[in-house]
Amino acid sequence: MQFIDQAEVDVIAGQGGDGIVAFRREKYVPAGGPSGGNGGPGGSVYLKAVDRLQTLLDFRYAHRFKANDGQRGGPKNMTGAAGADLVLEVPCGTMVYDADTNDLLGDLVTPEQTLCVAQGGKGGLGNRYFLSNRNRAPEHALPGLPGEERRLRLELKLLAEVGIIGLPNAGKSTLIAALSAARPKIADYPFTTLIPNLGVVRRPTGDGTVFADIPGLIEGAHTGLGLGHEFLRHIERTRLLLHLVDATAEDAIGNYHTIQQELVAYGRDLAHRPQIVALNKIDALDPETLAQQVAQFEVLLQTPVHCISAVTGAGLPALLQTVWAVLEANPLA
Repeated sequence: MQFIDQAEVDVIAGQGGDGIVAFRREKYVPAGGPSGGNGGPGGSVYLKAVDRLQTLLDFRYAHRFKANDGQRGGPKNMTGAAGADLVLEVPCGTMVYDADTNDLLGDLVTPEQTLCVAQGGKGGLGNRYFLSNRNRAPEHALPGLPGEERRLRLELKLLAEVGIIGLPNAGKSTLIAALSAARPKIADYPFTTLIPNLGVVRRPTGDGTVFADIPGLIEGAHTGLGLGHEFLRHIERTRLLLHLVDATAEDAIGNYHTIQQELVAYGRDLAHRPQIVALNKIDALDPETLAQQVAQFEVLLQTPVHCISAVTGAGLPALLQTVWAVLEANPLA
């Protein structure tokens, strides 16, 4: 499945049906009178969030969506049928912008949440509406009004509580595979992960917490370098960042600073998000080298760091305990 997290679409609401001019022609009603019905309203266009979708792939090739028009009025004061509404399903976490004004129209985060993005046109008035003491036989009606038209920009921001960040090959995909049932592609070359991966990790209480493995960032990611610029938006919704550092790297401290600088440069308050730092791949280090790495990081951060191996599972239970404690201390607003 392709992962598409941005799309632009045109939505057009239905036009209202025309009112008509008609008169009663009944045998025992000598006065008759106007009986032209009103046109029916046009259908509106709605976006609806559903939890079974994870991508905007449905909008990859289809860019124009139109609701049905209302029907014209009928004789005998009959109102025309309303046009059917058009409901487009999008993944939870979809932000909807007016592409022309850049205004945020809505943020669809909960299942079944709906947003009207184009209102259907009103139906025209039939000649019965214009009956008055001065005009007993009106011979004019109004046409239906056009529906709203909008160009929308859809942006998907994944709904995950914990975002796993770090340089390429830090072991993020291996970690999410070890913690959850997710099975991302894993290899020993940079940029193995080309799309964000989601995994559900069970808490001791039985509830599930969604972790997101964000494709590796590099220096300059916030300007479009590498893959990070495309996916930094997906950690905007997270409550906690799990910063994975390759403990076997030549300059682990420098790698840590690289990611921190990208968070600051990207903005959106990401640099101030609660963060846990974990040194990964400790199974590949001798105890003396590992102790030096830990000491350097604890002096820098002024807080204990976690030492883990996503491959062997070492240190993962303690890491999860810290994750649960931080989430508990930072509840949803």
